[in-house]
Amino acid sequence: MTAAKGRRTRRRGLWPLYLMMAPGLLYLLINNVLPLFGLTMAFKDINFSQGLLQGVIQGDWAGLKHFRYLFQTKDAWIITRNTICYNLAFILINTAAGFFLALQLTKIRSRFLTGLFQGILLFPNFISWVVVSYLVLAFLNVSTGFLNSAVLPALGLAPAAWYSEPKFWPFILTVVNLWKGAGLQCVIYYAAMIAIDPVVYEAAALDGARPARQTLQITLPLVAPMVVMMVLMSVGKIMYSDFGLFYQVPLDSGILYNATGTIDTYVYRTLTKVGNVSMSAAAGAYQSVVGFVLVLVSNFTVRRLSPDNAVF
Repeated sequence: MTAAKGRRTRRRGLWPLYLMMAPGLLYLLINNVLPLFGLTMAFKDINFSQGLLQGVIQGDWAGLKHFRYLFQTKDAWIITRNTICYNLAFILINTAAGFFLALQLTKIRSRFLTGLFQGILLFPNFISWVVVSYLVLAFLNVSTGFLNSAVLPALGLAPAAWYSEPKFWPFILTVVNLWKGAGLQCVIYYAAMIAIDPVVYEAAALDGARPARQTLQITLPLVAPMVVMMVLMSVGKIMYSDFGLFYQVPLDSGILYNATGTIDTYVYRTLTKVGNVSMSAAAGAYQSVVGFVLVLVSNFTVRRLSPDNAVF
């Protein structure tokens, strides 16, 4: 009886934790679990004239028809190539830039300046992509943009038609993504770096290790688990693109689709311009499955090379 009372007492003591956990579980249920039932739309011919729910439930079974159509179009290779290549570049460049910036922050001794630079680096992350698209337009506008009206003439170069030339956009999108996203990774890596015991660095300095060697032998190994976790999380989303970056920043210019089109923008255009819900669902399912497989493969590779750094 005493043991039963003890268990009940422990359960009552856990209720505050359950209440704190409830909002996160509710969000997970609504945002991640319930939409799984929508996967059936990828395998059906949806007819919403029968009603919203009836159109999904009573839709004719189409099997893999929508997937076959997706991969038979010329767009399938373009959007898959762009999505994967851009994300690989973003992962490599943003990780390196975030680590480098965090390393520089650790060398600043003034707490005020450290906080100031953290705020400056993190601020772009909170700017809407709509606002960012207009900032980019202010630089790249053909007639009044800063580059065409001031920078290029000063360098003796002819103005460029930025929004009509796809060749410029892999560089533009990479720079814009770096400017907007590197600050967040910098703050995360900085938090991991300042958690390292300063005594370790002092001992290394007494042994004659220079700052560069301290970074390679101390900072990098101790921050490696955080870097691996961030990279694995990014790899899991490698089939997903930042919709605002690829849709808003190029201003949805049709002539740039070969350079800016990704799976997410393709799904959106298919849904809004063609109205094919099943095709959009098929593309979304394709993203999810490939992303899941990539996470498993990446974590398996990390576990084989360095078991301590694997996420699971």
